Amino acid sequence: MAFIQKKEKIKKEKNKHPTILKVPDRLWDEIKNIFPKEKSLKTIGRPIIPYRKVLDGILYILRTGCQWKMLPKEYGSGSTCHRGFQEWNKLNVFKKVWIKLLKTYDLISIN
Repeated sequence: MAFIQKKEKIKKEKNKHPTILKVPDRLWDEIKNIFPKEKSLKTIGRPIIPYRKVLDGILYILRTGCQWKMLPKEYGSGSTCHRGFQEWNKLNVFKKVWIKLLKTYDLISIN
């Protein structure tokens, strides 16, 4: 009986901190200037996926551990998100965004 109660207590403590499923508007406003300039929506070729949607897809992958090719369509193509992740890593953009996300998450957790 004590084991079950302890397990339930741990479960409740885990749920204290919200999981960021998608980048909220307020947070996006803070980090959007870190990214390079987006391509125009009028660009010829494949449809442009907004950076915010790509970031949401990357966060989904990191949170769930699913394969890039299995990324749900609501985040755009897995290959587009993977390419964005690789490019942003080369440019050190993802590191800056990740630090900002962690700081924000820490503030939420503290309050």
